[in-house]
Amino acid sequence: HMQIMEGDVIRTIQTYHQHISHYHTAGVPGRHEFNASQELNYPPIIRAITETGFDGFIGQEYVPSTDDPFEFLPTAIGMCRGQ
Repeated sequence: HMQIMEGDVIRTIQTYHQHISHYHTAGVPGRHEFNASQELNYPPIIRAITETGFDGFIGQEYVPSTDDPFEFLPTAIGMCRGQ
């Protein structure tokens, strides 16, 4: 929601992280898998979240663009682990 509503996702995380207790991912546009076809570049976003000391969960909230809703999940988990 941040990219659509305000943009500047990393600065917002850095500024307001103490008020954030949960993050979730989704591509923009379309809320699809967050890959190279989307506006957001998740590796630096995940790094910014990690640098705040956040140790909670990051939810995967996306509308699969393939018939297999679990196809992208291992990639998403890897990205959120910094792999």
